[in-house]
Amino acid sequence: MTTDLHVLQGRVHVVGDNVDTDRIIPGKYTKTLDTSELASHLFEDYDPGLVDRLRPGDLVAAGDNFGCGSSREQAPIAIKAAGVQCVIARSFARIFFRNAINVGLAVAEVPELDVSDLAAVLVDLRGGTVTDVATGKVFSATRMPAVMAHILAAGGLQAYLKAGGDYTVSE
Repeated sequence: MTTDLHVLQGRVHVVGDNVDTDRIIPGKYTKTLDTSELASHLFEDYDPGLVDRLRPGDLVAAGDNFGCGSSREQAPIAIKAAGVQCVIARSFARIFFRNAINVGLAVAEVPELDVSDLAAVLVDLRGGTVTDVATGKVFSATRMPAVMAHILAAGGLQAYLKAGGDYTVSE
């Protein structure tokens, strides 16, 4: 499976600043390898009803420092397993950002992001923009390093390496 790095479209579910990995997926669920089980508990301690409002193809929009806390890989795995196609945030904890790429979850850092809950957005990962469809406002995203974009496009680090991925990719 590869991720289309052109334009993703969906509605956003807005969460706040400093949403840590324990609030994304509570630690008591991190022992399971069942990704659907992880997904069913997504944001349980942050907003218990959010997982029921998510639809496949939705996005999560966050404030600053999304994914802070522990380095648990289960956080981006749970988000992806819940059908979220992309997380956009003003900023990410670096380990969360890297774990998201490694598991094939699209992420975009958008420092001036300001969208409303359930807004329809277009995310152009290659072009580095997020557009609020209703307002027409365009936000600039931080450009992802080329090797990380290739890992994401391959569907994650394992798929990238199986396909003969090269860490010396540059653009």
